[in-house]
Amino acid sequence: MQMNQPPDMTKKQKLWTRDFILICAATFLIFCGFQILMPTLPKYAATLGADKKMIGLINGIFTIAAVSFRPFIGRELDLRGRKGIYLGGLALFFLAVLGYIWVPTLFLLLALRLVHGLGWATSSTAAGTIVADIIPPSRRGEGMGYYGLFSTLAMAIAPALGLTLIPNYGFSFIATLSLILTAGAFLAGYAIQLETRKNQGLDSRPPGGKPSVFDKRALKVSLVMLFMTLSYGGVVTFLPLYAEERGIANIGPFFTIYALSLMVTRPVAGKYYDRKGPNHVILFGLLSIFFSTVLLSQASALPLFLISGILYGLGFGSIQPTLLALAIQGIEPQRRGAVNGTVMSAFDLGIGVGSLSLGLIANALGYSYMYLISSVTALIGLAIFFFWPKPAATG
Repeated sequence: MQMNQPPDMTKKQKLWTRDFILICAATFLIFCGFQILMPTLPKYAATLGADKKMIGLINGIFTIAAVSFRPFIGRELDLRGRKGIYLGGLALFFLAVLGYIWVPTLFLLLALRLVHGLGWATSSTAAGTIVADIIPPSRRGEGMGYYGLFSTLAMAIAPALGLTLIPNYGFSFIATLSLILTAGAFLAGYAIQLETRKNQGLDSRPPGGKPSVFDKRALKVSLVMLFMTLSYGGVVTFLPLYAEERGIANIGPFFTIYALSLMVTRPVAGKYYDRKGPNHVILFGLLSIFFSTVLLSQASALPLFLISGILYGLGFGSIQPTLLALAIQGIEPQRRGAVNGTVMSAFDLGIGVGSLSLGLIANALGYSYMYLISSVTALIGLAIFFFWPKPAATG
């Protein structure tokens, strides 16, 4: 996988095809169905008697399921094709949310979270692989940027919508809305016209069995992704508590301006990657995250939090689509599932490990030092990207 050169652009190919529009629509709908549950499910769990530790476990089981299953899902995508597995993941997602409406105990809720995590890992890994197949190579960065834009838009809309609706309509209404959105994603996914041959990658199967669930060519990109998302775990988990400590009752504008910054940055960064390659985008993005978390550690008023949110959005919006495009650059189609599963496992793992480890630091040193320390992870990611040994030349 060539790291430092953009894809060949001898001929501009069409990006906004029927299938690309459908996978973007499906992604927007399923992300809305997912994000609307993020702030509302803990409230529902509390009504079943969950304390803070139990709520943490409920969220943790979801992440563990996603991290554990993604690499295996990636391999199966390569062996059995994309569409059936994608639709199966959406069906699992639907069944888990349907169960939330009637679940009477916390034990059953934990079991449903495991199913939900498996459905989410399956559908999102498959969607990322499908979009990699659909986007023309010469516009891969731009395409990944626009694709990510739809999940960002869902993140900007759905959580606030859920928090607005739940006081008046209750969690069952929220879950029903999530079911409708998931069904819409299923219909859009079903309409995508992909090759459906059962064993898409059998010609690349190594002697003696199935190919590996991991692909070592994705290791560098995965490590950069992991160190990028370590600090993100601290932002999404602890920022409301940190803001309250600083006397800011409503930190919602931070997430709004962060989402807007993401939306502006993703397509621009993608186009730049297609034309100039990844180096400048990665440098800009990781430095933006570094300065954002340093500023966050010193923020004492809302304007400083908002500037930090803009910088974090610029950084995250630049890096994520670039890394996803870079990971599959030069990868044969029958290994894209494994590569995508490896990279997305690193994404989930970074958030989970970041939440846990930064929580321990916050307990010992406070939130300000926690964010200051978390800023170092961006510099580690930068060092990995630029100083990772290049593969030895062959031939």
